[in-house]
Amino acid sequence: MFIDDLVMKARRAMQKIENYTQEQVDEMLKAMSDIIIEHKESLAIMAVEETGLGRVDHKIGKNFNMATNIYAHLKGKKSVGVIRELKEQGLVEIAQPVGVIGSVTPTTNPVITPMGNSLMALKGRNAIIVSPHPRSLKTSTKTINLLRQALKGVNAPQDLVQIIDTPSVENSQKLMKTVDLVIATGGPGMVLAAYSSSTPAYGVGPGNVQLIMDDDFDCDDAANLAVIGRGFDNGIVCACTQAIIYPKAKETALFEAFTKHHAHVVEDDKTVETYRQLLFPQGKTNPSLIGVNSDIISNQAGEPISNQTEIIVLKSNAYGANELLAKEKMFPVLLAVPYETFDEAIEIAKANLCVEGKGHSVGILTHNPDHAVEVGLKLPVCRVVVNQPTIDAGGSPANGLNPTVSLGCGTWGNNIISENLTYKHLLNITRVSTPIE
Repeated sequence: MFIDDLVMKARRAMQKIENYTQEQVDEMLKAMSDIIIEHKESLAIMAVEETGLGRVDHKIGKNFNMATNIYAHLKGKKSVGVIRELKEQGLVEIAQPVGVIGSVTPTTNPVITPMGNSLMALKGRNAIIVSPHPRSLKTSTKTINLLRQALKGVNAPQDLVQIIDTPSVENSQKLMKTVDLVIATGGPGMVLAAYSSSTPAYGVGPGNVQLIMDDDFDCDDAANLAVIGRGFDNGIVCACTQAIIYPKAKETALFEAFTKHHAHVVEDDKTVETYRQLLFPQGKTNPSLIGVNSDIISNQAGEPISNQTEIIVLKSNAYGANELLAKEKMFPVLLAVPYETFDEAIEIAKANLCVEGKGHSVGILTHNPDHAVEVGLKLPVCRVVVNQPTIDAGGSPANGLNPTVSLGCGTWGNNIISENLTYKHLLNITRVSTPIE
């Protein structure tokens, strides 16, 4: 009954904005974006204190950037009434809401996932109900309450955005069965539950983003981009770099550059094995190390390092099914694998993706456009991020990808979409068709 009440209030709120203009819709989004930006620091601190995951400084940037970028992407785009006329085809397209959206959110992103999905939902005059992870209930509730406050400030119904205050598996399942559309952001189990709910659903696949360094790329730039892409929020973001696949001939220069950029490089096989067993005891992720600083990990490995160290780089000649470190790593730890030829680099990346992360993304550092396209042709991924930190796979002002908190992985990742989720996926489109003259 509790979930039914939330859905009923959401439907009533939607009725109140069914005649909103595009300008009124965008006014709601602006207020919601602004309030998250205003509270970006307090929300970041709360998230780390509550979950123990990630870094406050990076979460501040994440809160600011996603609120800014998603709103900027949505602003001015048509999502109300007639949104496109194709005269030569005799078509007029009309945007309609999909209804009440259920958003199941992870503990890794307790602010930006509820915020980002809410912005995209309300862009289409939908309502949204968030089912938070129990471990991040306080932070996600604060986020939703701020969004409700923003809506009240522009005289919009607050119940367009709601949250389950007693999260549980049962309540999440009930929500998914009761709403009109589900967005599931989290592990494979959550996504499977969404797809099994009998409600239309968007889910996302796991990340295991490989980064190929071409032999024409500068080692210093490569190390810098890899450290940014691996160390962001201590490695808990799905688009974080998981492995760098580099030319064997450039190993010495690359490892020296890593040290310059505050990475700790481990080449000794015995020490690498110590880390391997620490991070993946019995082959499974060590939950106590998820999202912690690199010096905490190294101390447990018996190898104290500076607390200013951004990431740990572990060299291995093994890859794919023969290397535990080829899996997705929710820590600031980067696998480094050498190659002799570019074809071998692609083979290594593909083998690692087949272990985990097919469909998500890959990065390449190259000055050869043909190599970038070749990677896209040969690897089972939906995004190839060229000469950028791989975390930009989630969209940034520097590329043309939709800014999002949910990255579709296509059928490779058991997803229905192969692009970044955006407001268009949360619209029903009516097409008025007239005879072509």
